[in-house]
Amino acid sequence: MRAYEDPGLGLLGDPSRRAIFELLARGPCSVGELSRQLPISRPAVSQHLRVLKDGGLVVGRAEGTRRVYQLNPEGILALRAYLDGIWDNALTAFQKAAEADQTDL
Repeated sequence: MRAYEDPGLGLLGDPSRRAIFELLARGPCSVGELSRQLPISRPAVSQHLRVLKDGGLVVGRAEGTRRVYQLNPEGILALRAYLDGIWDNALTAFQKAAEADQTDL
């Protein structure tokens, strides 16, 4: 079962991490920029970023005296591949069910 090989989807179960992820999907941001857009503190944003980074969904880089974070394309590709696999399985099951209903007619 692939659910136990989480490609990062479980990391997005937390509403704050999901909000950070969605903001970073719009473009790179620093902790300060993110915290100004969210109802959580800078330390909380930093903790969530650390979890997302450890999970491979976010990368950070030094830019002067601050760190700027952005989505990690490799992590997003793994997440997308996982979701595409689930979607393909669902479509195959739907097709089989539809074809089985046709033979009942």
